[in-house]
Amino acid sequence: MSTEILIIDDNTDIRNIINDLIIDAGYKTRIAANYNQALNEIDKKLPDVAIIDVKLDKGDNDGLELLSHIKNKDKDIPVIIITGHANVEMAIKALKAGAFEFIEKPFNQERLINFVNRAVENISLKNENKEFEDKLFYSYDLIGNSNNIRDIKDQIKKISISESRIFIYGPTGSGKELIARKIHKKSNRNKKPFIILNGALLDIAKYELELFGEEKTNGSISYGALEKATGGTLLIDEISEIPLETQSKILRVLTDQKFKRINSNHDINVDVRVICSTSKNIKKEIEFGNFREDLYHRLNVFEISIDPLKERVSDIPELVKYFSEKISLNYNLKKLDINTNNRYLLHYEWPGNVRELRNLIERIAILSPDTEEKISNIIKESLKTPDIGVLPPENSLSVPLKEARENFEKEYLTTQLKKFNGNISKTANFIGMERSALHRKLRGLGIKELN
Repeated sequence: MSTEILIIDDNTDIRNIINDLIIDAGYKTRIAANYNQALNEIDKKLPDVAIIDVKLDKGDNDGLELLSHIKNKDKDIPVIIITGHANVEMAIKALKAGAFEFIEKPFNQERLINFVNRAVENISLKNENKEFEDKLFYSYDLIGNSNNIRDIKDQIKKISISESRIFIYGPTGSGKELIARKIHKKSNRNKKPFIILNGALLDIAKYELELFGEEKTNGSISYGALEKATGGTLLIDEISEIPLETQSKILRVLTDQKFKRINSNHDINVDVRVICSTSKNIKKEIEFGNFREDLYHRLNVFEISIDPLKERVSDIPELVKYFSEKISLNYNLKKLDINTNNRYLLHYEWPGNVRELRNLIERIAILSPDTEEKISNIIKESLKTPDIGVLPPENSLSVPLKEARENFEKEYLTTQLKKFNGNISKTANFIGMERSALHRKLRGLGIKELN
C-alpha cells in the first residue's frame, strides 16, 4: 500500500507546490484548504504523515489544534508543522504537542522532502515493530493438556461466534489477555480493533477520561477506549480496580448502549463487545462493597476461569518445550534443549504463572548455555530456589519407580501424579506399575489421589 501524505494549507500556490513535490517523491497525497476540510479528511481516514500550516482560516494556531486532533487519534503519526509566522515560542509549543518537525516559510524544498522521508521511515519502523509484537502475541497459543486448559479451549470455540459479554478469572500472568485475544481473533469482529483498558494501571482521576474520552474547549477531541474499540472488542483488565462511581457509569453504558464524552452533550452509540478480567475473587469484592453486583451480572454472561500454573503442573513440560521452540525461532537464537522434567521447574510455586515461565525461557535463550547443568543452574538462580535436599535427584523424575530411591517414593509419586494431571492410568504406565498396585502404593504412602 502506498504511503499517503495529507497536505493542509490555506494558500493555494504553496499547497500545490508541496503537492507536486510529494508526488514527485513517490508518495500519494490528499489535500485540504481549510480547517473544516482538514478535520473531515482526518476523521475520514488517518494519513500516514501530515503536513500542516500552523495558521488556517479558523483562527490563530488552528493548525496546532489539528495536530492535537491527529495525536489524540494516533500518537505515532508524524506531523510536520509549516508556518510563515515562526518564532521560538511557537516552535516549542508545536514540538511539545507532538510535532515531528517544524519548518518555516519560505521553505527549502529539499529540506521539506528530507523531513517527509524521515517521517515515513519513522512511521514504517513503528508499524513494523507493532506488527512484529502483534504477530508475536497472536502467534502464542493456549498450551497444555490439563483439564482446565482443555475446557477453556472448548469454551473459546463456543463463545467466540456470539456477541455475549465474558468475564475471565485468573491470577496475574496466567493468560487472561491471551484468552481475550483468542476470542476476538475467532469472532466476527476480528478485523476491527482490540483495545485494552487496564484498571490496575490508571490514575484514579483518569478512569472516565480513558473510557469515554473528552471534548476540549479548543474543539479538539480526545477519544476514549469505548470509541477506539468501535466495531471491535474492549478488554477491561482488572475491572475490580475501577472506582464504584465509574462502575455505575459503565453499567449505564451497557444498559443504554450509548455514552457522552466528558464536556459533551452529544450521545455516541456503542458497538463494542466487552470482555472483563480480574485476578481477584469478584464475589468477595461484591460482599466487601467494592464492586457493584448489578454490574457483575451485566458483565458475567459467560465465565472463563484459568487456574494458576502451580495447580496444573502437568502443563509445565509442554509449556517449556513450546516456549523454547517459539522464542528460539522468533529471536533467531540457538535452539534450546531444556529438560522438561527439571525438578526446579516442577516444584516451583510460579507466583508469576505462565508469564514468569515464558520470561525464564527467554532469559535462558539469550544467555545460550551449552550444557544441561548450566541451564539447570540458570533456572535455580532465576527462580531463587534454595537447595532442594528433600527432592529426588533430577534424573529420578523420568525413570521407572523401581530405580528411584526408596526415601523419595512419596515425593516422586506426587510429582508424577501432578505431571499427568492426576490420571492414574497414565502415571502407572509411565512409572511401570499396575494400576491396582499404584492405588495400593498411594494409600500406603498416604498420598491423596488428584482425581
